[in-house]
Amino acid sequence: MDSRQSTFSSFSTLTSFLFSGLVIFLSTNTNATISSSYDRGNETDYFALLSFKSLITHDPYGALSSWNTSFHFCDWIGVRCGKRHKRVTALLLDSQGLEGLLSPHVGNLSFLRVLRLGNNSFQETIPYELGGLFRLRFIDLEINKFNGFIPSNFSGCWNLKTLVLGSNELVGSIPKEIGLLSKLTVFVMQENRLTGGIPPFLGNITSLVMLSLSGNPLGGTIPGTFGHLKSLKVFYLAACNLTGTIPHSVYNLSLLNRLSLSENQLTGSLPLAIGEMLPDLTGLQLSNNRLTWILPPSISNCSKLRQLLLSDNSFCGKLTIDFSKLSEIFEINLGNNLFRNVGADEMKFIDSLNNCTKLESLSLYNCSFEGSLPRSIGNLSDQLFYLDLSINKLFGNLSLSIGNLVGLTQLNLGFNRFIGKLPSTIGMLQKLQFASFYGNQFSGQIPDAIGNLSGINILILSDNNLEGVIASSLGNCHHIEALYLNSNRLSGNIPKQLFQLSSLSIGLYLSENNLFGSLPLEVDLKMLTSLDLSHNNLSGDIPSSLSGCTSLSYLYINDNLFQGIFPPSLISMRGLVELDLSQNNLSGKIPRFLEGFSSLQALNLSFNDFEGEVPVKGVFANASRISIVGNSKLCGGLVALRLPKCEEKKKHKRRFPVFVIVLLIFSSLFVVSCVVYVLYKKKRKGQQPQSLTNERFLKVSYNQLLKATDGFSEAKLIGKGGSSSVYKGVLEHGDRFVAVKVLHLQIRGAHKNFIRECEAWRSIRHRNLLKIITACSSVDFQGNDFKALVYEFMSNGSLHDWLHSSVHTSRINFLQRINILIDIATALDYLHNFCIPTIVHCDLKPNNILLDDDMVAHVGDFGLARFLGTNSNINSTSVLKGTIGYAPPVAEYGLGSEMTSSGDVYSFGILLLEVMTGKYPTHDIFNDGLSLHKLVSTALVDHAITDVIDSNAITLQSSESNAKKVEECLALTLKIGVSCSADSPTQRMRIESVVHELHHIKDVLQNIQGYH
Repeated sequence: MDSRQSTFSSFSTLTSFLFSGLVIFLSTNTNATISSSYDRGNETDYFALLSFKSLITHDPYGALSSWNTSFHFCDWIGVRCGKRHKRVTALLLDSQGLEGLLSPHVGNLSFLRVLRLGNNSFQETIPYELGGLFRLRFIDLEINKFNGFIPSNFSGCWNLKTLVLGSNELVGSIPKEIGLLSKLTVFVMQENRLTGGIPPFLGNITSLVMLSLSGNPLGGTIPGTFGHLKSLKVFYLAACNLTGTIPHSVYNLSLLNRLSLSENQLTGSLPLAIGEMLPDLTGLQLSNNRLTWILPPSISNCSKLRQLLLSDNSFCGKLTIDFSKLSEIFEINLGNNLFRNVGADEMKFIDSLNNCTKLESLSLYNCSFEGSLPRSIGNLSDQLFYLDLSINKLFGNLSLSIGNLVGLTQLNLGFNRFIGKLPSTIGMLQKLQFASFYGNQFSGQIPDAIGNLSGINILILSDNNLEGVIASSLGNCHHIEALYLNSNRLSGNIPKQLFQLSSLSIGLYLSENNLFGSLPLEVDLKMLTSLDLSHNNLSGDIPSSLSGCTSLSYLYINDNLFQGIFPPSLISMRGLVELDLSQNNLSGKIPRFLEGFSSLQALNLSFNDFEGEVPVKGVFANASRISIVGNSKLCGGLVALRLPKCEEKKKHKRRFPVFVIVLLIFSSLFVVSCVVYVLYKKKRKGQQPQSLTNERFLKVSYNQLLKATDGFSEAKLIGKGGSSSVYKGVLEHGDRFVAVKVLHLQIRGAHKNFIRECEAWRSIRHRNLLKIITACSSVDFQGNDFKALVYEFMSNGSLHDWLHSSVHTSRINFLQRINILIDIATALDYLHNFCIPTIVHCDLKPNNILLDDDMVAHVGDFGLARFLGTNSNINSTSVLKGTIGYAPPVAEYGLGSEMTSSGDVYSFGILLLEVMTGKYPTHDIFNDGLSLHKLVSTALVDHAITDVIDSNAITLQSSESNAKKVEECLALTLKIGVSCSADSPTQRMRIESVVHELHHIKDVLQNIQGYH
């Protein structure tokens, strides 16, 4: 025992004595009846439980509300006792939101066999006294905030079979005493801060079935002693900063079915006979290492294999795995390796994949494959929804058989050498949501059949040799959010149908083509963020109808033949961040209203025919942000622009008749009298406020936010959480309400959350994400740190309020709920699939969904967000701690699994079920194994969905047949929620599919006659 543990033990003994004395004293005087009903052993358990409760500082769900003298402690929630002696045998309080310390008096529960406190917020150290509970068989303290060292005297729990301490903040090394737990079968320590390498003595615990140390900066190598663990089935050492080779003895663990060593620096090669040595493998995860040489063909013998994740290594040579033997496999990722097959049959291995009827995801990007893609690509599984063959050297025509893959939702063939026409059979891929053909040599016209992709969200045809006119059938893609047609040889007019795709939100990119003519006058792009028409031959005036693009942040129409003035109606595009009008024939004065565009960061007006004075406010106040060269008639502006001064108009002397002079004198006297009167009235009433139109909110101070919220008054408080408070306010010289989120910096992690949220907002923009206006990092008047975020104010509050609060007397109907769910899913789709790097929100719940004037949903609060695939310091090794009820199952991000966006999908599933049922996932009815997920699942099986649906969701005034259609839509919606909230991430729907299915439900509802 080291000195720290000895000191702690002495202190605990002293406090135990004092506390017990106090409890006995109080019990004797105020609770004599209860105490007398217990014998000596029962009384010890009773006092230990009281001690446990006394150190709980927050019990949001009332888990301990029954812990009082009205009940025998064996009847308290979470307490289980033996039938004969009425001694406590189990303490089951996982996922209750409890905060506080774990009392050392738990060590007095001498008959305790099960201690389950996972997914709470217990803090400080794990009590040393637990080591005295020799009857303990099961300890789960996962997903808490325990810190300090792992108690070395856990060896005293010599009956222990399961020890789960993952997802905490434990430090130090794994104590050698753990090696004495000879009965241990499950040892889970993932996602802590353990160092000191992996101790070889763990190889002596031959009873181990599961070992997970993933996500700890342990360092060092994998001990060869692990070859002794002959019973081991689950072996997770991902992201442990390991070096060296994988010991050959590991491959002798013949019972192993899941092996994850991803995200390390392991070197060496795989044994040629790995398939014979590990025949029971169901999951092999070795991604992100430095493994080399060939992939052993014997992997074909792992007939139970379901996951093969070997991406981001240096495997080379010909790919000779016979995939036809892997009939159970559903995910293959071999991307970013150095395969280079030799010969005409280089891609023939595709043929062997035809027998993999359960294959859902195939990723072979950046593998140096060179050759033509065989027709057998169209014979892959009808379950396949993800296919990535990008960044290779594939050439030739793309086979018509690609249209057979009707289950595809994502297809990426970018950065290859495909030639010829795009197959018209692509139009058969009705479920396709993302398709990229970027950077190939496709030629000919865009096939009209492309318009059959009714569910497409992102379509990328950039950087090819496509020619002819743009297919007007693209106007049928009513769910498209981004269309990339830039860098081709397209000609003709822009079809008006493109400018009427109201779903476009991310961007419309048509630059670097040969398009001509004027822009369509009919524009319905109010959600569009980016419009790039540059480097074409477009002409005519800039249409005033562009003013409807009120969400536009980026507008590039440079290098065209536009003429005339910049339309005054475009004053409505106040969200512009970058505007490029250069290399056109625009004339007239520079619009003054551009001074008031507070978001504008870059403005290029060069090489036009603008004239007159250059403004000096707003973006014009910084010469580095504007370009005006090539406009010879401009004057004034900042000195740094080196323009001539603007000449004042010369006054010419004229003689006026006497009667005109007299008239002017009397008129002047009248005007002076009026001015004096007005000034007198102003002096009496007080000076009026100054103009609010030109103020810029790029920076705000603590003092400004203090004034904006009336001193952060309670009257302005519109929301409060554990780490922040939100106030409604109006910034000085502002003309709209804002929401000011003030961080509670005294709360642990608040500073990190502020940085994380700023980092997230800097990288994202989407119509269904809450719009941030600015941030403030300062000090208050007492010198304390102050941090706040300023957002656009959402007048309709949170989704939580509409579902549960009495604030809104009316309720939202089914169609409104579907629209809101589509908005949320679309935002997640953007974060997961179109952000670089991928962003995981990690705290999706109704409180974080805000609704604007039009009931459009906006996802907010990125304080727990994570960026995947980066080394950003906002990504820690600590576990994702979402909100209880919405967070995915306990071990989602542990047990060796890589962090993925599937946790957000789980949260969305729970949120959807809450939206449709009106029930919190933490409702009192959900206990004893019943959950919101199981409630709805059972209702679907029993065809009793009307029993669980929120009655406010259904408002139908029509025939019985229409009512049946609505019920079918309700069932489909609930099935989405149940699928998304499945315990296993692999069984959950992809968020892209969710968007597609919800749009389908919406279309059906809108076509029901009489539906409101």
